[in-house]
Amino acid sequence: MAFQSGASSSSSPSSSPPIRSCNHDVFLSFRGEDVRNNFISHLYKALDERGINTYIDNNLERGEEISPALFKAIEESMISIIVLSKNYAESRWCLDELLKILDCKETKKQIVLPIFFQVDPSEVRHQNGICGKSFDKLGDKLKDNAKMLKWKEALEKVAHISGFSSAKFGNESECIEKIVQEVSSKLPNRTCLHVVNYPIGLESHVEDINMLLCIEFINETRMIGIFGTGGIGKTTIAKEVYNCIADKFEGSCFLANVRENSKPDKGGLVKLQKKILSNILRDPKVEVDDVDRGINMIQEKLCCKKVLLVLDDIDCLDQLEKLSGRSDWFGLGSRIIITTRDKHILVQHDVGNWIYPMNEMDAKDALKLFSWHAFKRDQPDNDFVELTELALQYAGGLPLALTVVGSNLRGRDIPFWRSELEKYQRIPHKKIYEILKISFDGLDDFEKNIFLDIACFFKGDEREYVTKILDSCGFFAYAGIKNLNDKCLITIDEHDRLWMHDLLEDMGKEIVRQESPKEPGKRSRLWFYKDVFEVLEKNKGTEQIEGILINLPWDDNNMICLGSEVFAKMERLRILIVKMDGEIYLSIKSGLNYLSNELRVLDWPECSLELLPSSFHGEKLIVFNIGGGNIRDLGTRLQSRNLTSIDLSDSEYLTNILDLSRCSNLEKLILRRCESLVEIHDSVGFLNKLVELDFTYCSSLKKLPRSFKLRSLKLLDFKGCTSLEYFPEIKCEMEHLKCVWLESTVIQELPSSITYLIGLEELYLEGCKSLVRLPINIFQLKRLKNVSVQNCPNFEYFGKEVGHNGQSMPCTQPPKSNNPV
Repeated sequence: MAFQSGASSSSSPSSSPPIRSCNHDVFLSFRGEDVRNNFISHLYKALDERGINTYIDNNLERGEEISPALFKAIEESMISIIVLSKNYAESRWCLDELLKILDCKETKKQIVLPIFFQVDPSEVRHQNGICGKSFDKLGDKLKDNAKMLKWKEALEKVAHISGFSSAKFGNESECIEKIVQEVSSKLPNRTCLHVVNYPIGLESHVEDINMLLCIEFINETRMIGIFGTGGIGKTTIAKEVYNCIADKFEGSCFLANVRENSKPDKGGLVKLQKKILSNILRDPKVEVDDVDRGINMIQEKLCCKKVLLVLDDIDCLDQLEKLSGRSDWFGLGSRIIITTRDKHILVQHDVGNWIYPMNEMDAKDALKLFSWHAFKRDQPDNDFVELTELALQYAGGLPLALTVVGSNLRGRDIPFWRSELEKYQRIPHKKIYEILKISFDGLDDFEKNIFLDIACFFKGDEREYVTKILDSCGFFAYAGIKNLNDKCLITIDEHDRLWMHDLLEDMGKEIVRQESPKEPGKRSRLWFYKDVFEVLEKNKGTEQIEGILINLPWDDNNMICLGSEVFAKMERLRILIVKMDGEIYLSIKSGLNYLSNELRVLDWPECSLELLPSSFHGEKLIVFNIGGGNIRDLGTRLQSRNLTSIDLSDSEYLTNILDLSRCSNLEKLILRRCESLVEIHDSVGFLNKLVELDFTYCSSLKKLPRSFKLRSLKLLDFKGCTSLEYFPEIKCEMEHLKCVWLESTVIQELPSSITYLIGLEELYLEGCKSLVRLPINIFQLKRLKNVSVQNCPNFEYFGKEVGHNGQSMPCTQPPKSNNPV
């Protein structure tokens, strides 16, 4: 990624909550002399304690006309409570308030809640009784019939609105409690959450999630899931969405950090159930005795409410089942948003197609976010451009890392930046490590081993290859890899290769380093070249070591010599991978005395060994690759039923391949350019699972198995085997083999059993100087498209012999067009 430092904005972006259209939750309309010092003071206190923003006019000296400020307060309130007491109708001030409130009810959809305090609703409706006498007194004073008529109609209207009558309650406190509950239920929970200081890149995510929520058009109850690795921004996006839409619901609750807060020592699920109920109902006195009772209470009390519920950082299905079991727990139009690191939990909970994956930030937004934290502007300072690029490479688009690293480097000088960034290459930042490690801690022991092996050895390898190796270690790798993918600890690309974020890789390696910070030889896995070199050169290996990746960088000393006992103490070694620079060679003095029989992978190109240790039998080997080295004889040591791949390419001293009959699961036998190889044991011809058999340019090869019974074979290549005189008999139908290369061999003829290659499409015989004839029945092969016989001087040309399917052969001296059919 490249960028230039130039003119930039120093005005900080902000993540402001939506602007509230109402400045007050409640407006209180009342006649002061009746209720100010008793009922109203108690009601106001109860509303205030519940956190309800209430407007009360404490002006004791009122004029004849209602003030504009009071009209504005009415307009800017969501609910108006009208306390209709015995003298309410005698106050023109109160009646003008009433007219304004009813106008706002019609024009602004304001909620109106009448309280009939020590008066009967019928008295207000018909202006009789105590209320009627008060209204008549006002009429006698005012002498304005038109005004009186408006007030009369207003009193009739308000008397028809459902409200509370104090006469129906045993005492005043009970009445006030019910009023507060009613007001709470009608107010949306608009308490906005702090999101982040620098909300870079949130907009597009919010838009995408709002499309999934589809609040405006879908009246069903819908659950959606947001999933991604730790630190990717799931909670941040959930908060921003919550702030944007909470006021569209009758009640809302953002339940943060469910994973941590559901633990028994934090109050458990009962406490979380209580919080859901109290937040949505706005009733702090809700009590939940146990989880099962909590489930029933959520269903009973919220089933008819349109609610917004965010469940943040879910890490097991049980949490969802106890907090938001089914969609019908909540009223129509409700939305439940779940954030998690584990996609499979969403699948288990039937979230369906409403799942949103969080990905790393793009380069542009990553630069902005890092720069705001490091420089308090959206571009780096001129002197820090290159170092900023290094920091961005390290963070890899992870918002957590961009924030933490940027903040840590803020205000530091260039040497400090260099030192810190160099340290991060070996040891991740503590805060980043701890947050990412939460996902690792939730794995079982098998999954932990799979994750650590991928982080240290197999990142970028094909899933099938890794699965075979780790299954042989007893790790149940197929399910384990799927679970790691669901938990966003690894990814699987379109080519079925395993990957993970660099910071997750660093986290895994740090977990291993912490096993023995000061003594690398006591760790389970080694990969860092300095640690590897120290352990091997100084013979500090122990039985704790299970895997080694030897990947030494180039230096002036291009030969590294190790002792014959270098692996003697590593009895549990499962994986040995050597990746040497083209100019670096790893040599073992006097041969090797010991290799662990626990080895599943022995991948050591250009291995200097002439013979394998006599005690090594490789019973558990899956992958055996020591091509390009000095191996002369494998003996009978490769007898692993688990072995799937042997690669001995470029082994210039190897003369023969002995009995492989016990390697019944072998899939690949690669022997390219083994120039001294003469003989292949007959057992190779009967390896039923063999897929690739490659002898390319084995110039001394003379003796093949007498017959082939290789039902799974897909690749067979003898190109450049200039000493090969015969082709084996085919003993079974081989439908997967599509192409056979026999260029430059000295084969005289092919057996008639070639017709068992029923999947064969192409046969290449160029430069076969001894080839005399082909069996006529070769054209019985229905899929055969091309038989290329060129530069074969002894071939008995018999014209253009056409088979049953129209196949043909080019002549030995082809015309210039040279288009074999």
